[in-house]
Amino acid sequence: MQLVIVTGLSGSGKTIALRVFEDSGYYCIDNLPATLLPHIQNHVADRDAAKVAVSIDSRSIAIESLPDILQTLKAQGIHVQLLYLDASLETLVKRFSETRRKHPLSTPHQALAESIKHERDLLSGLSDLGHHVDTSNLSSNALRNHTRDWMWQIEQSYQEVRPHNLVLSFISFGFKHGLPLDADFVFDVRSLPNPHYDPILRPYNGKQVEIQQFLQNEPMVLEMQRDIQHYIEKWLPSFYHDHRSYVTVAIGCTGGQHRSVYLVEQLGAYFKQQHQVMLRHRELQDAPAAP
Repeated sequence: MQLVIVTGLSGSGKTIALRVFEDSGYYCIDNLPATLLPHIQNHVADRDAAKVAVSIDSRSIAIESLPDILQTLKAQGIHVQLLYLDASLETLVKRFSETRRKHPLSTPHQALAESIKHERDLLSGLSDLGHHVDTSNLSSNALRNHTRDWMWQIEQSYQEVRPHNLVLSFISFGFKHGLPLDADFVFDVRSLPNPHYDPILRPYNGKQVEIQQFLQNEPMVLEMQRDIQHYIEKWLPSFYHDHRSYVTVAIGCTGGQHRSVYLVEQLGAYFKQQHQVMLRHRELQDAPAAP
């Protein structure tokens, strides 16, 4: 059985992610108590469900025991992957305010922000167990696309034999829009030459040939790329030894349009030769195409 567990903060997009799995043929269970997970194989055996996705939130009974339950499931031969969705306090407060929904942990004596902080504390032991995604700056459609990409990666991992079953996730972002919450490493590339100051290059982004040609001709950019590659290669073994399944590397420039996007594309191509790689350009999700 292939088992995917979707968890994280309320309002971070768990329902959207679960529907992606449902649309892709997974047998989905929403808001399953954590204590029932060890019996999941018996529950779906009569349904011939080889792929199962389960949503578990902070209201679940014995949520603190979930890490031990996951180890038990893996020992039984079940392929388990965990998707943890997160978002900033400001984003979650705005989402709940806009939808006028009640937070699942809210009480008459506890404000919305306090409920969110309480939930974050309850789930703090889960965020490093799988693929951690910050949805603060993701639209619903961008989250669907990223979930599909991640689903494709984990399904590939069931079929392929690799020296290390570790996924490298590269994210480009703009510092003026805030740091991504899901980053293990953050590299600041704002010191590199900026195409933004060229009126002809400004409308393009780092995935397009006009920006690529500009940055490839800058020695500082090539040196920065090599330094980041060497740093990641040096410290990846520590993540193998810690039995981590995912490492997220964030590359940031000022606006998240040119330099960071270019370097994420280059680093992804380099590490894809030996690792499973995912790429995400946070600030390009809803950006218009260049002329």
